[in-house]
Amino acid sequence: MARYKLILAYDGTAFAGSQRQAKHRTVQGELETALRGLGWPGRSVTLAGRTDTGVHASGQVAAFDLEWAHSLDKLRDALNANLPADMAVNEVKSADANFNPRFDATSRRYRYRLFCQNVRDPLRAKFVWRVWPAITGDALDEIARVFLGRHDFAAFGSPPREESSTTRTVMLSEWKKAGDEWQFQIRADAFLYRMVRRLAYVQVAVAQGRCAKEAVARALEKPQTKNEIPAGLAPAHGLTLVEVTY
Repeated sequence: MARYKLILAYDGTAFAGSQRQAKHRTVQGELETALRGLGWPGRSVTLAGRTDTGVHASGQVAAFDLEWAHSLDKLRDALNANLPADMAVNEVKSADANFNPRFDATSRRYRYRLFCQNVRDPLRAKFVWRVWPAITGDALDEIARVFLGRHDFAAFGSPPREESSTTRTVMLSEWKKAGDEWQFQIRADAFLYRMVRRLAYVQVAVAQGRCAKEAVARALEKPQTKNEIPAGLAPAHGLTLVEVTY
């Protein structure tokens, strides 16, 4: 029996999130089903992080123990043969027996995608948020820098447990243009529940003139002022978990 680490990609559209649920289709549930087809005797696969319903991943990390007498590439191919079309294992590596993809992670990086257009685009509807009225990149660049550093993000998400800290350290927070899209890249030591979608929504509100940058800065310094920023979340389908680092 050895421990393996895999990099997993999935289209989150048809999943009720990543964590296993008794009555809904999930990423964890499909991965565990695929592993059982290879003789996996375990009870639960460990994932690096939880993604919401509709959220995608290109760099989700999972770990499991398995007796496997063949190469890592053959394990990858065997898993992909058992997985549904909206999931794929990109890479399999051997891991230390104590490796935990969630607790050993030092940072996670997400990407949020949006474009500005006054009519819908069915070919991008599953992966990119259509924003209208249009926004400018200069406004996005300016507000994104506010989140860099260590702050209390209580106004921008909720902790996994009620008593947990809401302080997080953000190492990367920037917008980049890709064709007619704007892409928000953010890396932090950890994230609150729905934090990235909340940050994306608030930044768009600032760029559309519906919220002042100063109000966002105040909400970081004093979370009790969160009523000064508009309530709401960017749609889940624009978000992708890109990378987990160790």
